[in-house]
Amino acid sequence: MTVIVRDLRTEDRDDAERFARSRHRALPHLLWTAEGTLHLLAHTPPAARRRALVAEADGEVIGTAQVDLVHDSPEPGQGCFTVYVAPERARRGAGTALVRACEEHLAAHGATKLFAWVLDAPAHRAFAERHGYRAARHAHFLRLDLTAATLPPLQPAPPGVQLRPAAGFADDPRPLFALDLETAADEPSDVESGSAGYQEWAASTWEHPMLDRELSMVALVDGVPAAFSLAHTDGRGRYATAMTGTARAFRGRGLAKLTKNASLHRARAAGVTEALTGNDGGNGPMLAVNSWLGYEIVATEVRYVRELG
Repeated sequence: MTVIVRDLRTEDRDDAERFARSRHRALPHLLWTAEGTLHLLAHTPPAARRRALVAEADGEVIGTAQVDLVHDSPEPGQGCFTVYVAPERARRGAGTALVRACEEHLAAHGATKLFAWVLDAPAHRAFAERHGYRAARHAHFLRLDLTAATLPPLQPAPPGVQLRPAAGFADDPRPLFALDLETAADEPSDVESGSAGYQEWAASTWEHPMLDRELSMVALVDGVPAAFSLAHTDGRGRYATAMTGTARAFRGRGLAKLTKNASLHRARAAGVTEALTGNDGGNGPMLAVNSWLGYEIVATEVRYVRELG
């Protein structure tokens, strides 16, 4: 069997659908859609050199990769990629071919330090280590069954706090951009990146086809956006938290719990059956919020690092 690695055909929606289905088979703990995949490719800055790759055998997509430079980092020469192969198509050379293609692409554009997420399972970790990568930080995937879960009761907003869906900011989402910018800067990470400008954020985040503005919730304190929880949905009863955060001046007041719980209640009322989220292993406060909401860890991944040369 010959494995061919090629770029995703961005003009072919069916190819994007195959890409998303392959990713879902390999990693069902995230939302994958053709529209989301194509949107991300179309709205990533050119300097990131982003590519979506497909490993194909006998006309079947058996593996995928996403790869890009950390173009806005103060530390130059960093690149990231993720490789997933459908479990039933493992050990046919697709993973190795995709890793090689990602490494060659990043090295050709000046990357010398490569980061890749790998599922925390013996076979996956051994694969990364055989290719010269060493383990670093870890993160968790979490799941909540909204058909069976008992969500915490909705609490009245504290005095001076108002809850609004993100749809209420359709005329001017800039306050949400500022909030996202501040909270994202404090997320634990081993890859430091710069801040997106408003136009880039609006295109990539606010206009994302999976962003559900009615289920995304914002807490305002005396009229100022102080916390939010952004929700993605796939139109098939699945929901994923894209970001939850609280501005530094308002932390410790339970606003992240307030917004995310309200979002989940609205999601269940809208017919959503499954909620997904993810947290860095060092993000204790958000892991505690998700535990309070009833989420359970269903998988863990490990960030692996390799320095070229």
